[in-house]
Amino acid sequence: MRPIKLLLPLLALPLAAGGCSALGLESGTATPSASATPAPGSDWIVVASGSPTPSPTVSYRGSRSPALPPVSFLPTPPPGCAKAWTVDPVLIPLEVKPGAGKLTVTWPRQYDSDYRITAVKQPLVSGTQAPYTWQKVPAGKGCTVTATITGLTPKVPYIVWLDAPGTGYERDGARHPYSGRSGVVYPN
Repeated sequence: MRPIKLLLPLLALPLAAGGCSALGLESGTATPSASATPAPGSDWIVVASGSPTPSPTVSYRGSRSPALPPVSFLPTPPPGCAKAWTVDPVLIPLEVKPGAGKLTVTWPRQYDSDYRITAVKQPLVSGTQAPYTWQKVPAGKGCTVTATITGLTPKVPYIVWLDAPGTGYERDGARHPYSGRSGVVYPN
């Protein structure tokens, strides 16, 4: 079986190299023509000579509109608001000012949502953690929302958590920024 498998490709080699003339199907030989008109009975495509096309040159004169409109991904403060907050895709930024047994928290108003806020003690506790006491905060009408959490133990570390359950969703189904948290803060 091995000689036959090798013999078939060798028999096809002259046909591939000779094309139609190996089978006797071609009647004449082609000769290149110098004129732009084909010779009678010739099936060749003749390309007329021409002049080269000049290369394009870049012009820096004048002004053109940009290809795409300008895009800004950072939020801009609403009209009349002096401070621009950098809002993470998930977290609402917080500013926390410690006071005597209290923390005053300020954040940018988001999507007319009401809020809830709490301060969570940070010392390690073995066993079950104490439940969080959430304080409800209305959205208000200004650029920022401010709330004060009272009744805190002085010199104890806390982290402030913020939740905005009514912020809604983007077109792709992702939530608008709906939560925030502070770093560790100590009431005075």
